[in-house]
Amino acid sequence: MVVEPKVKGFICTTAHPRGCEESVRRQIESTKKFGRAEGPKKVLVIGSSTGYGLASRIAVTYGYGADTIGVAFERESNGKRTATAGWYNTKAFEKIAGEDGYYAKSFNGDGFSREMKDEVIQCIKEDFGKVDMVVYSMAAPRRTLPSGITVSSVLKTVGEPFTNKTLDLRTNEIKEVTVPEADEEEIKATIQVMGGGDWRDWIMSLYDAGVLADGAVTLAYSYIGPVVTHAIYKDGSIGQAKKHLYDTSVELMNKYKDIGLKAYISVNKALVTQSSAAIPIVPLYISMLYKVMKEKGLHEGCIEQMNRLFLEKLAGGVVQTDEAGRIRLDDYEMKEEIQSQIAEVWDGVDTESIKDLGDIKGYWDEFYNMFGFGYDNVGFHLGEDYCTMDFNGPITKEELKEIELEANRAVFANLKVG
Repeated sequence: MVVEPKVKGFICTTAHPRGCEESVRRQIESTKKFGRAEGPKKVLVIGSSTGYGLASRIAVTYGYGADTIGVAFERESNGKRTATAGWYNTKAFEKIAGEDGYYAKSFNGDGFSREMKDEVIQCIKEDFGKVDMVVYSMAAPRRTLPSGITVSSVLKTVGEPFTNKTLDLRTNEIKEVTVPEADEEEIKATIQVMGGGDWRDWIMSLYDAGVLADGAVTLAYSYIGPVVTHAIYKDGSIGQAKKHLYDTSVELMNKYKDIGLKAYISVNKALVTQSSAAIPIVPLYISMLYKVMKEKGLHEGCIEQMNRLFLEKLAGGVVQTDEAGRIRLDDYEMKEEIQSQIAEVWDGVDTESIKDLGDIKGYWDEFYNMFGFGYDNVGFHLGEDYCTMDFNGPITKEELKEIELEANRAVFANLKVG
């Protein structure tokens, strides 16, 4: 069998099981080299299958020696097409962690649902007793509320449309993109999907069930970025959700003082992820950011960021935060020497100059790595275990739509690129 990357715009519709396992192994090795620290030993990771969530699970397991429970919503193979990368990542992590003597159990399903919360709580009661850390790294395009109504997030501005440059991932060309303005209902829905509401529901459910340990720590992830991305991110509809996420961290600290709960927002670096690939302007910025940070020896991927978070920023009992109480893992990215170099050439960058001013190869290397492709020791061929699957069969429009939703690309069709 042969499994090759099939990319449609900014979505890869295939994933390589052996390549995903190689990705997990390399991240584990990165944490082992980083070292060990004292930390929580029973950790729940919500959104644990890819990106920062997966890296968090690896970092606490091999950095703290923690046992983990993971929650994610991934699609397994149906025999015609591959499973999602997150499905393979989770299976690989469970296998390797188990071989190394760690408890690693995963739940696949809707993390927003009451049913999933109840199922996880029952597992905690039976296997852990209590958890002393909860990492909330959920990313989804839509959510079904307790009322039964399904709401979807949008990637739009607040106040007025915004036009700037972006990197068209279909052609590697620099084009102009106009992001439309969100209305009040769209902003509200985005907050309901991507804000702190579900994080609060998880913590409340764990507390009420008596499975949240005294002195527990909970984390959620956010991004701020430079001025050039503020209209679409920090000040846009997604930014309103992130503000709600921050407000939730303050609320949780105040509400659960009786057990000494610590709730933090970690502001992370811009990276190639399944979500960031769909955000206008951001792919161009990331390409240029990678170029500068690699030249200065400051570049970090997901696992390097999470190693620094858990094994430095959160180690030793003294947590370093900014004036708002946020942990700043974007400290290298936002250095004046980094941002000024990008700002100096931003206005003049075009399709030709981006070849020198950006790291497009590095961008695409990380993109393919997310799906298990591009590793020099993993070919496209699979062993006999996979020979019953026709992974290269045609993908219907309905299947592609499902993949797009899974990849959190809900609103890209609203953007005008030209």
